[in-house]
Parts: sequence; structure tokens; C-alpha cells
Amino acid sequence: MAEDKRVLIPRVKLGSQGLEVSKLGFGCMGLSGAYNDPVPEEAGISIIKYAFDQGITFFDTSDVYGANNANELLIGKALKQLPREKVQLATKFGIVRSGWGRAQVIKGTPEYVRSCCEASLKRLDVDYIDLYYQHRVDTTVPIEDTVGELKKLVEEGKIKYIGLSEASPDTIRRAHAVHPITCIQMEWSLWTRDIEEEIVPLCRELGIGIVPYSPLGRGFFGGKGVVESVPANSFLVSIPRFQGENFDRNKIFYSRIEKLAEKYECSPTQLALSWVLHQGQDVVPIPGTTKIKNLDSNIGSLKVKLTKEDLKEIADVIPINEVAGARTGETLGRSSWNFANTPAKDSKTAT
Repeated sequence: MAEDKRVLIPRVKLGSQGLEVSKLGFGCMGLSGAYNDPVPEEAGISIIKYAFDQGITFFDTSDVYGANNANELLIGKALKQLPREKVQLATKFGIVRSGWGRAQVIKGTPEYVRSCCEASLKRLDVDYIDLYYQHRVDTTVPIEDTVGELKKLVEEGKIKYIGLSEASPDTIRRAHAVHPITCIQMEWSLWTRDIEEEIVPLCRELGIGIVPYSPLGRGFFGGKGVVESVPANSFLVSIPRFQGENFDRNKIFYSRIEKLAEKYECSPTQLALSWVLHQGQDVVPIPGTTKIKNLDSNIGSLKVKLTKEDLKEIADVIPINEVAGARTGETLGRSSWNFANTPAKDSKTAT
């Protein structure tokens, strides 16, 4: 009998309300474009099925991903080929746009919350959503009103758990007072560590899980732009860290991680992702990819074991004050990809 070489992906509690997920999740956005061209539908479904077969059960999408809600529709079709009760499905609402990648406003009125949830349930063709996030915070609407409507959706069985994305500490506290927040989704990687000072301690105080998106620095620690070119239609071209002199200066960080990875006998990608995975049992990163080999590599990061001293050594080779350029399009105003690029604070524009 052939040896099963699959990596066992642990199960962890996300937040303190009972949601259990795979320690490594899968961010589905890239399957419908943004970083590269959208993958064919069958290829996207195959990747999702493959991830599930390897032990990933936590899948993250949004009503804003892909032209004409393509990502949710894709995930819905993939779910038909998986045991629904074994999948933890997360999706989001809150960004109003008229086309893929066009910056629009943020909306969090109770009526909009409900209409978005109903639409996502229909596109995903499911009876309930495991984890429903407010994708960006609408500062023109009291967070109590937004979460109040989400609470009703929980009571109605349409969603099971509530999440927030890119919310400020004050907003998190106020939201949590209305209904327990299960997790916060924020950008967190070796070169984006804004949340460590306030957000992470607050989440741990309140029993809220943390879901880092872009844990590989939007592909940077996978070699994007260094050993692999950035497509002209990728929204990475709008991110300051990937532009001109900034990027030339930042390449040194990839080189440092590449060298350090040799010591740990893994790839730079695996070292960077393992660093995020080791930030705590309440931390569940959601890297995305369109390639099976990259997915296998991401899963392989779970085999990399790091001590506290190792984590410090890895972080020290990337001093945050030396990283050139803003982490996202926060300096670009309403850029064409700004909906995906919000600074770690509440915003009423789709950044």
C-alpha cells in the first residue's frame, strides 16, 4: 500500500462561540481574477475540491469578488460536490460596486445587510452561511445597527457566526457588545504587522479569532515580482510596495527570507506562512492560489516547526520601519483596485 504523505491539517476553535475550522484556510478571491486572469470554472472547482481532500475545510469568499459575483457562484457550484456539513463557508458584504475592481462606497445599513445575505445565500445555493463578515465598516451607520441586523440573521438561522474585516478597536468593542464577534479578518504577514499592537491583544481579551488575509504579503513571499513576474492586469501594480524604487528596496526582504529558509529546510513561502501560523492557535490564515503546486507548498508550511526564538529571528530580518511603500492602495485614493486595499481602520470608502 502506498504511503499517505498528506500533511495532517489540525482543527482549531476560531473564536469562543464554537466555530471549528481547519488551521489553514483557503482564500478564494484569486480564482476569479485580481492577481491573475480568472481560472476556468472547472479548474476552480477542482482546486477547491483538492484543498478539501487535503484537509482544508475553511473557504473564504465575498460578494465583491469576481465580475458579476463570479466567486460566490463558483464556490456554490464547488460546494455541491462536497459534504456541506464538513465545510466552513465564509463570505462578506458591505462593498457596493458596479463592476469588478471599481472602487465604490461602503454600505452597512440594516436593509442592505439583509438584502446582501439573501443574495449570497441564493448565489451560493446554501441554507446558511457559517461565517458572515462585514467586509468594510460603514462609518456613516452606527455599528450597533449593522450588527443588530446580523444578530437577527443569526437568530433566523441564515448565518451562524459574525465577523468583521478591517475594523478599528473601538468598532470591534462596540460590535461585540451587541453580539459576540467570532473573528476579525485583517492583513497580517511578515511585512504587514499593524494589528499586533492593538487588534491582536483586543481579540484575545474578547475571545475573538484572527483570520489573516494576504499572509504571504500578496504573494511577495512566494516570489511574486522577484522570481515570478507580475501580470500587467494584476491589482498588485497599484500597490506601492510593488512599485518602482519601493519594490527595488523591498526585494532584499525576499532574499533574506530565502536565505533563512535554507536553515529551516523549507521554501521561503513555507517559512513566511509558518511564521503566521505560529502566531497562535486562534490565528487561521487564508492564503489563496490558482495552482495545485502552490497549494501543496502552503499546506507543507504546517510541517515547519518554529520556537519563540525562531519566530523572533525570522521577524527581525524584516524591520517594519524599513519596508518601503504603503501596504495597500491607501495612498491611491479611489484607485481601480481600492476595494481590496483598506488600511487597518474603519473607512466609508471602498478601499
